[in-house]
Amino acid sequence: MSGNRLRVFLSHGTDTFHGYFGDRALAALREHADVVRNTTDRDLRDAELAEAAAGCQAIIAFRGSPGTAETFARSPDLVAFLRCAVDISTIDVPAASSQGILVTRATPGFVDSVAELGLGMMLDLARGISRAGQAYRRGEKQPAPGGQIQLSGATLGIVGYGRIAKRLDAIASALGMRVLAHDPYARPETSLDEVLTQSDFVVCLAISSPETANIMNAAAFARMRRGALFINLSRGELVDESALAAALDSGHLAGAAMDVGRAPDQMPSPVLASRPDVVATPHIGGLTPQAAEHQAMDTVRQVAALAEGKLPDGAVNAAEAHRLKRLGIEPG
Repeated sequence: MSGNRLRVFLSHGTDTFHGYFGDRALAALREHADVVRNTTDRDLRDAELAEAAAGCQAIIAFRGSPGTAETFARSPDLVAFLRCAVDISTIDVPAASSQGILVTRATPGFVDSVAELGLGMMLDLARGISRAGQAYRRGEKQPAPGGQIQLSGATLGIVGYGRIAKRLDAIASALGMRVLAHDPYARPETSLDEVLTQSDFVVCLAISSPETANIMNAAAFARMRRGALFINLSRGELVDESALAAALDSGHLAGAAMDVGRAPDQMPSPVLASRPDVVATPHIGGLTPQAAEHQAMDTVRQVAALAEGKLPDGAVNAAEAHRLKRLGIEPG
């Protein structure tokens, strides 16, 4: 079947297509496959997703469409489930493997965009930009100076030291900040306690794993400097939100910012987001056009590889994906 055109279902609905996939990626995809679109404004899942993708060899899945056992069991023609994102936590990979279906993921194209959002959040927390702007629109007088932090000369603490953290480190260093980072694998020489106790800002960028669940808990917040500021740009499950609220209530922390949380789809929790001492954005860290197109084009390249009878980059379970043989590709 090498060289044949595939039939691909694009799960992005009418309300998410432009922000998360885009016309240029769609045009490129159509060079390699016949594309079936999700014409609704809803995220499809389970049997409904399988029914919409009937007859398709591949599904390009928006993050709102999980890869469930029911979808895989009801998709006899499906060869590959391509997540248009890095995170595959909502894909039941064992269920896909049991059906011989390949799962792929995209590469991170959001390093710069998330790091830049982190800088914006630090500036907002440090200078009270959002609050001052809202107060001014209400006709309130400008608050007296004080209670603000200048980034140059301040200390930034980073928990976790992957690609986004390294980029944020470079940006903060260029602004004259002192940067401390802890990562048991990449920065073991600096302890978590040093980061917490010595930083004016603590930014959580650790990976999500059983070991990092609630890494920012009551004890961690208590170790932070009084008046320090906390930012979460990683995953909601890394933060004990009750402990964060308590640290804010007591005044121990002066404020917090978050692009993720424990609400559905990793959104910040509404209870925290509604606080005046919290800056919350609805999981927009990777939503610059450049970042979104990067991941969309990854899936286009994966479809192109499948159409050419090749195993695509980003494969998660290639050894178990026996349906690849339908495309002339040997599993593994």
